Amino acid sequence: MNADTLTNFMFGISLLAVIILSGMVLRAKVELFRKFLLPASLIAGFLGLALSPQALNVIPARIVTEWSALPGRLISVVFACMFLGMELPSVSRIWRTSGPQVCYGFIAGIGQYFVGIALTLLILTPVFGVPSIFATLIEIGFSGGPGTASGMMEVFSSLGFPQGADLGLMSSTVGIFTGVVFGMIMINIAIRRSYTVIIKDVGSVTQSSPATDRFTCGKPIGYTFTGFNSIDPLTFHLGFVGISILIGWLLYTGIRKTHPIMQSFPLFPMAMIGGILVQLLATKLKIHRYIDRGCIERIQGAALDLLVASAIASLNIQVIIAFAAPFAVLMCGGIIWMLVLTWFLAPRMLPDAWFERSIVEFGMQTGVTAIGLMLLRVVDPEFKTGAATSFGFKQMIYEPLLGGGLITSIAPFVILQFGAVKSLLITAVIMIVFAMMAGFSGFFHMHPEKHAPQSSLQHRG
Repeated sequence: MNADTLTNFMFGISLLAVIILSGMVLRAKVELFRKFLLPASLIAGFLGLALSPQALNVIPARIVTEWSALPGRLISVVFACMFLGMELPSVSRIWRTSGPQVCYGFIAGIGQYFVGIALTLLILTPVFGVPSIFATLIEIGFSGGPGTASGMMEVFSSLGFPQGADLGLMSSTVGIFTGVVFGMIMINIAIRRSYTVIIKDVGSVTQSSPATDRFTCGKPIGYTFTGFNSIDPLTFHLGFVGISILIGWLLYTGIRKTHPIMQSFPLFPMAMIGGILVQLLATKLKIHRYIDRGCIERIQGAALDLLVASAIASLNIQVIIAFAAPFAVLMCGGIIWMLVLTWFLAPRMLPDAWFERSIVEFGMQTGVTAIGLMLLRVVDPEFKTGAATSFGFKQMIYEPLLGGGLITSIAPFVILQFGAVKSLLITAVIMIVFAMMAGFSGFFHMHPEKHAPQSSLQHRG
């Protein structure tokens, strides 16, 4: 990297930081942005897009080019931080606590592939001529979110469909709006039909978010056991993130050698596995107490903010316009799938507090985890039901595989390797397997009592 390139890079990062701050100000000033719970980084991304050469032409094209290279690198930082500093419970404990939620979540996530492949096979490819990996956009954007969509940029490019990254980001934007708008509509319907456990009156519903727009200056970002003169706490924790990414890179290098098609396999899921291995090793060596989750979350959050803003700001608007019709069909299919699950499968599969358990899943499976928790807080403000605990444990199994995990990473390769028909059968078999697991475990109740019983409350503390 020569001096000019480095200067452009630093200038691009600085300008991106200014735009993110502007996005935060816009979120604070515009009530509509807060109502839809739009992250400041997402607002900043669209602000950067408006200022790019594709619109107002204020920001030079070379800066946008610098931004376009950031998501593919930053996504590895985000996923390396996923499990660092967290207690990793056993699989048996997760199953005992949230078995129904695990089965329901995997049916929802794999079903997004099933719906996407079916629509692409039967309608979108014959009518619009889109490639078969177009089918992955629902899961990448909805279950995965903007971070995952950005991380798949290089995968789509190497597989001959570079437009997929832009469409994936737009899919995540549609998903966020879907999660908030449809989520609040369903909450109002559920309360009126007495499906909720805690909230019994629509008038008591507030759209407050767990997060606030206030700075809590008195709250430290984390704790450390190192001395001030030894190393900065943030630098100390960046070391663990770096080790995780290096381990992931070694795994990534090995996977790329297994088959020619795997040359396009991304680094970020391997970085996540690297983080899990580092956490397990730290626990084994009894040094895990030195890894503070607060510091790791700050590193992850900063990387994600930069990632989302840079990815949206470098979107190719012409791609969205060119694929508008098939993209709209695909999005409608994904939304309908999640609505059907919430109203028809959830009450027959999830245990007590079925609506609370399904609405948090709906928010996560269409938008991001924060939206799912926001919707849950609306109907269960103090997390008195078991929904939050069940969802949290389920994410421990779900995230390494779907929503940006291994399955998300290999899905485009599977579809290209086996074709749409076989891939459709594979997704159907996986969903059937999870349905059978739920059935054998006694999770199904074919004639559910939809009205929420008072016994759904769990003891606090």
